[in-house]
Amino acid sequence: MGQTLIEKIISRHTDHAVRPGEAVDMSVDVRAARDFGGANVVKNLQRTGLGIADPEKTLFTFDCNPGGSDQGYAENQQFCRTYARETGVGLRDITAGIGTHIAIEDGLVGPGSTFVSTDSHANIMGAVCAFGQGMGDQDIAYAWASGKVWFKVPRSARVMLRGMPGPHATAKDIVLAMLRQLGAGGLLGYAAEIYGPVVDTLGLSARITIASMATEMGGIIALFPPNEEIIAACSAPSGRVFEPLAADADAEYAAEIEIDITGIGPLVARPGHPDDVVPVREVAGRKIDSVFIGSCTNGRIDDLRAAVEVLRGRKVAPGVVLKVVPATRTVWQEALDEGLIADLMAAGALVGNAGCGGCAAGQIGQNGPGEVTISTGNRNYAGKQGKGEVYLASPATAAASAVAGVIASADAIPEQPVLFARPVRSAARVPERAAPAEGATAAPGAAKPMLLRGRAWVIAQDNIDTDMIFHNRYLAITDPAEMGQYTFDNLAGWEDFARKAQPGDIVVTGANFGCGSSRQQAVDCFKALGVQAIIAQSFGAIYERNAINAGLPVLAVDLLAAGLANGTEITVDLKSGRVTWDGGEAQGEPFSEVQAQIYQRGGLLVAG
Repeated sequence: MGQTLIEKIISRHTDHAVRPGEAVDMSVDVRAARDFGGANVVKNLQRTGLGIADPEKTLFTFDCNPGGSDQGYAENQQFCRTYARETGVGLRDITAGIGTHIAIEDGLVGPGSTFVSTDSHANIMGAVCAFGQGMGDQDIAYAWASGKVWFKVPRSARVMLRGMPGPHATAKDIVLAMLRQLGAGGLLGYAAEIYGPVVDTLGLSARITIASMATEMGGIIALFPPNEEIIAACSAPSGRVFEPLAADADAEYAAEIEIDITGIGPLVARPGHPDDVVPVREVAGRKIDSVFIGSCTNGRIDDLRAAVEVLRGRKVAPGVVLKVVPATRTVWQEALDEGLIADLMAAGALVGNAGCGGCAAGQIGQNGPGEVTISTGNRNYAGKQGKGEVYLASPATAAASAVAGVIASADAIPEQPVLFARPVRSAARVPERAAPAEGATAAPGAAKPMLLRGRAWVIAQDNIDTDMIFHNRYLAITDPAEMGQYTFDNLAGWEDFARKAQPGDIVVTGANFGCGSSRQQAVDCFKALGVQAIIAQSFGAIYERNAINAGLPVLAVDLLAAGLANGTEITVDLKSGRVTWDGGEAQGEPFSEVQAQIYQRGGLLVAG
């Protein structure tokens, strides 16, 4: 039986041919940690007395907050610099840019490679047909110490893009069309392979744009079979020889998906949901305050060229702020050499250091309460890029909107910009802070119960993302004891959860819980409160790993459909996956052997 792309890549990094559903130990070619996750990775290693398996394959990337403009980031960055000097671990400091892009630019990865990082968009590597995964702090610490990770071989989906897009559509519009059809969980748990006539026309930048948003569809990764251009782009920087990689003709796919992109034009995702996608014309004329062009999704040189093509000879509308952040220093230099930086400055743009930009707190791109932003980023969850509204669009649409003063596509810019009638101000609300609750966790090595009883907190909502669970403004926190007080304080209606939760409680919720970022804090905050388990219809792939590795029981059971009422006392049998309560029961997935072993140890990094 033939293999899919993901099966071939993982097989090459294990000792046998793998099949879907199999949990394997997989060697990792490149292991990275970012400036916010890096400090947690190091502290995990130090707490457990572990070292570095291979410093030459291990590196920090400081891309979230170039410049260290936030004291928490500055402290973590210096902490990581010191560790790098002591151990020989590689370092791409604040001048370098986004780590995933650097790995491609420097030839560290190519077709068939494996890469892990604390970046939830590490699956951007699918653009060059490499394995890439965002993982939590404990996962990355284990990879640094052992050179491998355990991984459950995902099912594969074959995604066929039918037809060709319209003349004004870009790669961003293609991936927004995918999101419109598939939704936030349409690729949940899948490794997708992308095919279709348009694929041959897509260069590296375009493939990066599409691959980077697999996360927003719940996917493990979106893989593009590499052509000669991609292989050359990966091979040239390092002189390494990367070979073509293709799925076998008789490979088996768990899903066959067709997406018709025939004639699509510019699209936009409305605030709060990357999958709430409509044609730009449906929201055209919406007054905006700011524009952000950049991120790992649209910060490449081709993206800046597309923006400048619209901006050249024009000015940003009065009162509108245009912020531009190239993905890497290399892109910045290319833009400078080509005169793009001069064009952006002439148009009135603010051009920042290479890095993540608006996706990370503390760097260029955040917006304030009431601010309306159109962004080329990959996420527009509430609170992700600030406290305002965020629309997602392509660089061309973003640049056109900056000139128009309202949302507009590049082929429909009004002759005169739309001006503000009067200033708009709104006051920021200072959230209440509760004291950290003490968790009721057993000592490492103690036997853990497989039968749990507790009060259920029923949160009847799907797609609760990591910013709702533990907002990115707290990412600099590295002490788990401080995390509990911030649990759910960005989830509407549940801001007081941390003050009401008691040790032994069980959280019950809907589908795709924990989608979004790879932050470990979104798991550790529950442990700090003493929450003993989380039950959901399904989990975001990274979140599920983080919970398992932290020894926090997670179980996939649809208790919302079973009609479970909030506050009900429930019994959870981890071994069988069965949940019972007075007058009801439901059957879910039992603990896997790997999950049970890690849980009984008290966590991935706790010695068995």
